[in-house]
Amino acid sequence: MPQTIRSAISTLIAQGVAGTWNVWRVLRHRGPSQFQFWLIALLIGIAAGFSALFFRKGISALQAWVYGADDVDFLHSFAQDMPWYWLILIPTLGGLIVGLILHRFTPDARVRSVADVIEGAALGDGRVEVRAGLASACASFLTLSTGGSTGREGPVVHLAGVISTWISNRIQADGITGRDLLGCAVAAAVSASFNAPIAGALFALEVVLRHFAVHAFAPIVIASVAGTVINRLEYGDVTEFDLITPGALQFYVELPAFLMLGLICGLVAVVLMRSIFLAEQIGNALQDRMLLPRWLRPAASGLLLGVIAVWFPHIIGVGYETTVLALTGALVLHQTILFAVVKTAAVAVTMGGRMGGGVFSPALMVGALTGLAFGLIATAVLPDVSGTHTLYAFAGMGAVAAAVLGAPISTTLIVFELTGDWQIGLAVMVAVSMSTALASRIVDRSFFLTQLERRNIRCAAGPQAYLLSTLRVGSVMRPIRDPGCVSAEDCAELIEEGLSIKASASLEAAMPIFDRAGLAYLPVLADDETSDNSPNLVGALYHIDSLKAYNRALVAAAAEEHS
Repeated sequence: MPQTIRSAISTLIAQGVAGTWNVWRVLRHRGPSQFQFWLIALLIGIAAGFSALFFRKGISALQAWVYGADDVDFLHSFAQDMPWYWLILIPTLGGLIVGLILHRFTPDARVRSVADVIEGAALGDGRVEVRAGLASACASFLTLSTGGSTGREGPVVHLAGVISTWISNRIQADGITGRDLLGCAVAAAVSASFNAPIAGALFALEVVLRHFAVHAFAPIVIASVAGTVINRLEYGDVTEFDLITPGALQFYVELPAFLMLGLICGLVAVVLMRSIFLAEQIGNALQDRMLLPRWLRPAASGLLLGVIAVWFPHIIGVGYETTVLALTGALVLHQTILFAVVKTAAVAVTMGGRMGGGVFSPALMVGALTGLAFGLIATAVLPDVSGTHTLYAFAGMGAVAAAVLGAPISTTLIVFELTGDWQIGLAVMVAVSMSTALASRIVDRSFFLTQLERRNIRCAAGPQAYLLSTLRVGSVMRPIRDPGCVSAEDCAELIEEGLSIKASASLEAAMPIFDRAGLAYLPVLADDETSDNSPNLVGALYHIDSLKAYNRALVAAAAEEHS
């Protein structure tokens, strides 16, 4: 027995020495570069945090000046005493300026937001559009300052993406590094916006990168903490919503009610998302039918918003005051239902009119109103087995927001960090799980991924659905003079039959042709024709080469996700 113990101890010592040596080798060879990368992540976190802070402070300052409010957190109380014509004129002029900015600085007069950041992470090596992104930030800034009924998190996330893109381009970062830096910027922006460091880091991983790779975790957390520190230096260590604890959950007996609330919130989230898409379709149709200049579309939406605000000033801006009223139970049943319907319509008008802004804050407000309405009914029907009705408002806020964002983990944590109440997590988790499970089956997983699907960008199904679109035919084809390439004569026959593809096309366009025609190869033509307008043959794309390239891309994506 003593011999066995000595042998075991010797083995442990040997393993310890080997492990120590491996750690030293990693620190020597990879430590400096890893430290440098974390330093860059920290700098990006600081820059993104300050951008979020200045964006928020700027909106508050301009809102206070435009509406004459002493405290913009209670904006609608000031707005309801303003002359009706000012309530109409302010968002109309704001929309006009927004339209001119987008018309001048973006190719399609469309505001960039979180969906474009997800697209950049999936298809753009972690890059987003810089010029259009800056213009979108300015447009969203004016929208939120002049009565637009959206949130500030979408513009801030894309603005952070612009910062990381600039740095990635300067250091010539590869795809993996670019995506990691993009995640760092997003995490810092969300954390600085809501004083939510845990949720900010998880939002970047869950929503933008859409994986939880270990190599990305440390730099993203560093950036997220940096963004939070910047927020707390300005606002202190306080929660976004200063609330009284809504009450204890009556375990087991009350859980079915939260399951039902989650399903209702899932449907409400779907209505909110589809209202925005419907408003976009109606706006497009009216713009085409009335020959309305694209720069005038946001002004028309601002006019309609102003008319709504005359009777319902609570729709102005992010809706902080109304959300607090719902979470504290200061509204009656008919007010909660009416305000939720009007807010949904106002959000649809704002985003359908291409005025800019995000959907997270509106989702929080609509969710809190939905939860409160449900809670008022539930506690009235079964008062002996129910908690307080504000508990349902709390859970509903998280459930609708999680379903809209398609991010149950990070949204649950954001709700906790926004309120500072961790005692009713079971109620929130139950409602969030049901709402996201239902909504994700009706739309393409989330509002952002559905936006991309509507643009024929298939990110919802994962890398296997969109990787083909990232591979160009010209990079996979065999040149016509390659010994392994088919002859020009054989290619000419297929070209005459209309079976060819351009070098700039993607494999996503080529694969259906292979499947339909049953060919082993396709002639590849240059994008520009010859002087006599005849096809300019540059090579051949083989089916087997395309499959190999697709397989390599899948392997690389899996390796990044699990590294």
